[in-house]
Amino acid sequence: MQTYQYDQTNICQPTLAPALATRELEVFYGDKQALFKGSLQFPKHRITALIGASGSGKSTFLRCLNRMNDRVATVKGRILYHDTDINQRQINVYQVRRQISMVFQRPNPFAKSIRENIAFALKQQGLHDRAQLAARVETSLKAAALWDEVKDELDQSALALSGGQQQRLCIARCLALAPDILLLDEPASALDPISTAKIEATLAALRHDYTIIIVTHNMQQASRIADYTAFFHLGHILEYSETEALFTRPQIKVTEDYISGNFG
Repeated sequence: MQTYQYDQTNICQPTLAPALATRELEVFYGDKQALFKGSLQFPKHRITALIGASGSGKSTFLRCLNRMNDRVATVKGRILYHDTDINQRQINVYQVRRQISMVFQRPNPFAKSIRENIAFALKQQGLHDRAQLAARVETSLKAAALWDEVKDELDQSALALSGGQQQRLCIARCLALAPDILLLDEPASALDPISTAKIEATLAALRHDYTIIIVTHNMQQASRIADYTAFFHLGHILEYSETEALFTRPQIKVTEDYISGNFG
């Protein structure tokens, strides 16, 4: 495997206040190192895209941000959220995941009604007032741009929704718990172009209230919705800057080659 020097000159430090930051993050699957010294700052209320070929480490990196790799990998380095290193053993992982929520590549709605997909976790946290639950369901579905499509079908199975609707329902389910940060791992990769456009429009609207970090293979998607983009290659973060700058003026050849479609 080709090795790289970790070159900070190609890694921007956004001037906006960071919602989350990593310092020298490294990931090992057994003896195999999958991520090398990943240090990024994610500005508040912006969308950051993580791009790179399959196996480049971007999904591995993303899953570290809310401790989803704990049982499958060794994660070293710091993950700073509100000035606290959440990559410490004593940290309450479940609390972390309430504040830093994940939407996966394939929609995974519960085998329950649309209403219960939103209300279930709220009830588990002790919210049982019917009026308050109804308000949270409506607010969350509206935020995910799904309310108008399902408001008359709330008691029908979520599994009857289209793939794009299911994915927006999963976003709404996360929003109901009032997180600060949304992590999305290829959320539109299994969707048709119309559903993808709706997901992108939803994320663009959500950036005003949430910090969003999205892994995508779709460079056009990154260029359309992301404020910042980080390029991963062979486990290294080689370049990170404002999206327009990265796509129009990449600083290193391997970034230019990937963006130009020469590999990936």
